[in-house]
Amino acid sequence: MNTGQNTPSTSPARGALTQPTNRFVATAREQDEEFDDSEEPLPRTQFLPDHSLTAIAWNDSPDIGFRASLNPYRGCEHGCIYCYARPTHEYLGFSSGLDFETRIMVKERAPELLRAELESSKWEPQVIAMSGVTDSYQPVERKLELTRRCLAVLAEFRNPVAIVTKNRLVTRDLDLLQELAQHNAVVVFISLTTLDTELRRVMEPRTSPPAARLATIAALARAGIPVGVLTAPMIPGLNDHELPNLLGAAADAGAQFAGYVTLRLPWQNKALFEQWLTEHFPLRKDKVLAGIRAVREGDLNSTEFGTRMRGSGQRADQIEKLFEVGCRKAGLNRVALALTTAAFRRPGGVQMELM
Repeated sequence: MNTGQNTPSTSPARGALTQPTNRFVATAREQDEEFDDSEEPLPRTQFLPDHSLTAIAWNDSPDIGFRASLNPYRGCEHGCIYCYARPTHEYLGFSSGLDFETRIMVKERAPELLRAELESSKWEPQVIAMSGVTDSYQPVERKLELTRRCLAVLAEFRNPVAIVTKNRLVTRDLDLLQELAQHNAVVVFISLTTLDTELRRVMEPRTSPPAARLATIAALARAGIPVGVLTAPMIPGLNDHELPNLLGAAADAGAQFAGYVTLRLPWQNKALFEQWLTEHFPLRKDKVLAGIRAVREGDLNSTEFGTRMRGSGQRADQIEKLFEVGCRKAGLNRVALALTTAAFRRPGGVQMELM
């Protein structure tokens, strides 16, 4: 990889380097300064049962394009260092660092719970987002097939779903996706942050490589599945210069739609990301952090609805303009994305009466 300044470390395939203190826990562990843990193996991944009583989660954020979401897993093996969902693991008593990518909560009853919620007369048919928090196609899905089973339920009810993933495993479920596509009830966005394989290796260590993600877009397009690209996050000074090439490559592969999000670093993500930069890109660290602060009004995070996804200021405007021009040149977003609930039905073949 040509970083322009330094070569990343060859650390094992984890994103986070440490276990930062959980902000909800009064006690914390500290490393014994006389103990050398340089030869200690990184934690093994554990899969723990999640006893949630519902499958669908709700949000009322005005700058998120969905209200209902479905996440069969909490925590994510992909280990993306920038993941905005890392702090959610603290609600479970875990760390947003290594715990987030090594202690995965598994909603074993997610398909059954989803069916019960869709069968209820209280359910108002609407788009459900999958991977709204963590990737539904992370590696363990290959074995457990919880996401596939949830998709089967959605296909039976013909309830629309929007999927975001950075794993080519989504192509395993082309049959179900095609069934939903017949009713204009599915779209898949492939998250593509870089075309640099070495940057991907350290930034998103257990994800599909860039070439595999582009091949996934192509496979989905050939199968007649509406597919888009999500260039997220854009990190000023690290990958934002790639934006036009990302959009062009995705369009060449068959993507129709595109979106982007600018990096923000809530809670412990600030420390985790700074540690990651120190480890892998020490000579670029100050430049990258300065770029993030330039779009976050001097901070590394912002929480205001309307600006938190894109940032503000001149640097944020430049990224937005780069995205708009890139989309025009690549022919993306020429048609509006509009999923429909018109074909929704409950078991027994009874179709909903829509107002």
